[in-house]
Amino acid sequence: MKAEIMGIGTELLMGELTDTNSSWIASRLPALGIELQWVSIIGDDLPRLTEAFKNGMKRSDIIFTTGGLGPTQDDLTREAIAAAFDETSVIQQEVVDKLERYFAARGTPMPQHNLKQANLIPSAKWVVNNNGTAPGWWAERDGKIIICMPGPPGENHSMWEEQVEPELAKLIEDEVTITRNIKTMGMSEGAVDEVISEFFGIENPYLGIYSKADGIHLRVIARAKDSQSAQAMIAPVEQAIHERLGEYVWGYDDETPEQSAGKSLTEKGLTLAVMEMCTGGSLTNAITNVSNSSSYLKGGIVAFDGKALSASGVPTADLKQHGVVSQQTANVMAETVRRNLNADLGLAVTGVPGPGEFEGKPLGLAYIAVTNGEKTREMEMRLPPRQVTIKRRVPNQALIELRRLIEEIS
Repeated sequence: MKAEIMGIGTELLMGELTDTNSSWIASRLPALGIELQWVSIIGDDLPRLTEAFKNGMKRSDIIFTTGGLGPTQDDLTREAIAAAFDETSVIQQEVVDKLERYFAARGTPMPQHNLKQANLIPSAKWVVNNNGTAPGWWAERDGKIIICMPGPPGENHSMWEEQVEPELAKLIEDEVTITRNIKTMGMSEGAVDEVISEFFGIENPYLGIYSKADGIHLRVIARAKDSQSAQAMIAPVEQAIHERLGEYVWGYDDETPEQSAGKSLTEKGLTLAVMEMCTGGSLTNAITNVSNSSSYLKGGIVAFDGKALSASGVPTADLKQHGVVSQQTANVMAETVRRNLNADLGLAVTGVPGPGEFEGKPLGLAYIAVTNGEKTREMEMRLPPRQVTIKRRVPNQALIELRRLIEEIS
């Protein structure tokens, strides 16, 4: 099945909001056996939207839309589909009642403008929204499907997972699609491509390579008559990846570096303490994104200069001898925080905080250290001189190095 995604809203065209929904939906289509061919952004203009739907139905089997389902005058997704289908919308009382209950629960009467969210055409059915006032639409005409979802990612993602994806899976009955995402860190995209080059360019199973903030991802997609056959197609590709890139593999599928490290800490019954310089708390924040992190994280210290490090227990003599930004200082930071917070492992990062040089060292230089008091794992990183890149990639690499040390000492 061929599909396209339409992000709807003038705010997207103006750059006031970023269309993250399209990429999120796109990442979930391969597993359903749906081939995405078009992604577009369309402003809040009824004639343009109507024409977009007419053109979309000529070239695609399914159109996914995000946005334009709100109660204001510029929310025109429903009206455009009605025009494209040449149908008239009718207010559905059961949805009006639900909206009134929604607002009553919040102690306020329903604004009359919200009535437009209760409109439905004969060729459409509701898609339940459990997290907002805007129900989605599932409209069908001449074998073509338009699925409309709200713009806020929290509503969009939950509607997809709870309502849309299960219904789509029922449509794909003639084959099963299985995906396996293998995540690596430590080799460039070009180097990974070269090592496993013979697996690219094959339609089934398909191997894709993607450069992400947490390394190079390899996604294997196989389509077959049943799950067992699809898994059998993936197996030799995954085995070859492990044979050639095993030391660089750190996770699978939707796993994040913090989840991977947290899982290892939990399985081994180990505790962790963190000291970070140049990442502004991003490392500790990532660790605490895992729900059970309080069971293994003893605490974290965020610093931005030598005085803060010294106040946190890092010996001034070491800072003077090696500088704040050095591998030696990272090692001392890791051991200091491990010992002071009575943790099994200490994890530290230090680097140039930006926006310019620090101690005569360039923005983008960073060091990582993780230790259990007896064994220390070290790493130097040289990244593009952008603070946002540093705050994203250094914590990811640090957590991967943490997991690797746990594997070495276990």
